[in-house]
Amino acid sequence: MDVTVRDRRRLSPKEAIFRRRKPAMLVTLVLLVAATVGAFQFQSPVSSFAMKPFGIFLTASLPAAFPSATAFGTSGGVLLRFAMPAERVAFPLDLRGDRTALSYDWVRVGDSTSAGPARLLQGDNVQAPAMAGFYRLALVRGDQRKIVEGLTLAVLVPFEEKNGTMLKGYRIGTYLGEKIAGKQEPPDGFLEITERDVDLPISRHLRVGDFLSHDGQQTWPRYAAVSPKLLDKIELVVSEITRWHGSEAKVNLVLDVKSGFRAPDYNRKVRRAARDSQHQYGDAADIAMDANGDGRYSAIDSRMVGLAVEIVELKHPHLVGGLGVYTSGHTRTTYVHIDARGKRARWRG
Repeated sequence: MDVTVRDRRRLSPKEAIFRRRKPAMLVTLVLLVAATVGAFQFQSPVSSFAMKPFGIFLTASLPAAFPSATAFGTSGGVLLRFAMPAERVAFPLDLRGDRTALSYDWVRVGDSTSAGPARLLQGDNVQAPAMAGFYRLALVRGDQRKIVEGLTLAVLVPFEEKNGTMLKGYRIGTYLGEKIAGKQEPPDGFLEITERDVDLPISRHLRVGDFLSHDGQQTWPRYAAVSPKLLDKIELVVSEITRWHGSEAKVNLVLDVKSGFRAPDYNRKVRRAARDSQHQYGDAADIAMDANGDGRYSAIDSRMVGLAVEIVELKHPHLVGGLGVYTSGHTRTTYVHIDARGKRARWRG
């Protein structure tokens, strides 16, 4: 101990100061090196250094990802995009972070496994899965994977798979366009709906089950045609009525869908239904809404909804279509028929 003490006493004042500062200098040097490497990584996110064991801690994680504002239709409330099997489709994304070597795959709603091989993500166009169903997009890099929430892709069963009046064991019937030239073309395809899909939101106020045909068929899966234009139009109508109230918090605007899709075989059995009803094309819905917020459905509500439809069509001519206001005694309750057929039609029932 004496030797050590004597040795320390022989140090000059400058040497003593240097020894006291040495640990702090080492820490400063390490931080300087780390900052330099960080700057290099910022300029070149994927470097040979980042691929080595020490550099792996500096490798960027998957970017934050959200559907772009344009992904939800004109209304901002459509939560479903449509595609045919293996079709290239626009799926607008807002990515915040490193996009280098970023791939994507699909995960079926209600599942957690990949529905196919990962593909390189290039822009907003992606390739839909080959099988019909409802899917979420997942971003992939290496062994990292992240589901993009908020937007669902519906891969349709092509109309060509209908065999006579049947589609995979489900009775559809025959469209007039299949028999008579010049009539409206049948829908391009149908949603394939399983029991677990019924409550899946397809817009802010609508779910898959709202478009199931009330034909009494009990087999699963079932099939329905749905038009994205109709979803957009209904959401715009709800937004218009919400604007009248100041905010949706002030009134309950939940929709009661009386009738969505009707297969042709069922439509011909519906009393007073048009022979070539737009319901067969997924382009129409009969809805009731408590538009004035008094807790019940009345003729006043239907007239308010009808007025909202007129305003929406003035603002958005590409959504022009049919409007039928049903308030007469032959109906069990008052409701409004809304469709997006592409030309103006008006009636009362």
